[in-house]
Formats: sequence, structure tokens, C-alpha cells
Amino acid sequence: MKVVAFNGSPRKQGNTNLLLETVLGELSAEGIDTELVHLAGKRLHGCIACYKCFENKDRRCAVSDDMNGCIAKMLEADGIIIGSPTYFASVSTEVKALIDRAGLVGRANDDMYRRKVGAAVVAVRRGGAVQVYNTINCFFGLAQMIVPCSIYWNFGFGLQPGEVADDEEGIRTMKALGQNMAWLLKKIHA
Repeated sequence: MKVVAFNGSPRKQGNTNLLLETVLGELSAEGIDTELVHLAGKRLHGCIACYKCFENKDRRCAVSDDMNGCIAKMLEADGIIIGSPTYFASVSTEVKALIDRAGLVGRANDDMYRRKVGAAVVAVRRGGAVQVYNTINCFFGLAQMIVPCSIYWNFGFGLQPGEVADDEEGIRTMKALGQNMAWLLKKIHA
């Protein structure tokens, strides 16, 4: 089994990364292969609504940039984690591009993420995290994915890189998320 996590922060080593690594650490401890993909520095932009994915049905976006590499990783994985910082009560532009384009390609190709396990991870300074969490989970819902829960919503609080490590409840939440995701994956693939 494999889980791929996407770090949607423009900071590769920021709070979103720390939270994702915490979840991935629990998955690895349960014997699940993990991969962390940083969206920072990739040439990604939003969907242009060309709908070529519905015509081509080749599990790819017709726009030639870094998105098809992300889509391929999502297809190969049994579980997908999307992590985003909170920007003006929403996901980062990198995460929005991933959701819009990978989501449309998935729907155009017979709901190709159906029954994969998906989890949202959110870094936030103070407020707006609920909308980020909901945006990512709406993608998972429309894709017919299965979403495990944790002891609280999957948020970590901090401003400067590394500050989420001081959010004890946030770190416990990420650890429980990783454990619950591993349990669910093992049940599905038993």
C-alpha cells in the first residue's frame, strides 16, 4: 500500500510540511509506503475548462505542465493526503490548481479516484482553517473517496515555520490521523 501526500505550501519546509511529515511518520510506522510531493516550484495553474479530458479519456490533463505527474502519483496511490496553508480563509493557489484539474480529469475518466482514502491537512495561523478543510474534503467527496477522521479537525496552529510543533493538540491530531488512515487502508486491502 502507498500514500502520496501533496504539500501545497510555497514553503517546502514550513508548517504544512511538518504536519504532513507527522502523518506520514505514523503511516510509515504501520508499514505503509509514503511519498511527499512539494507543489512549490512546480509550474501549475488552474483549469482552463477546455474539457479535452472528457474527449481524450487518457487519465491526463491536456495542458502540458507539471500536473500530469501529480495525477499519475494520485492514480498509483491507495491514499492521498492534501496539505495546505490557510490563505485568506482558503487553500493555496497550488492546492486549488491540483483540486480543480486532477478533480476534473478524475471525473472525466470514470471517477478514477473512487474508493481511495483521502485526508486533508491544514496549517493555520489563527482562523479560516475550516474552509480549507472543507474545500479539500469536498474534492474527496466528489471523487467518491473515503475520508478517515482524527481526534479533532486536521489543523495545526502556527505562524512561523516550525511553530506548529508547539501545538500539542494539532500534533496529536496528525498522529491519530496517520494511525486511523493506516487502519482504514489495511481494512480495505485485507
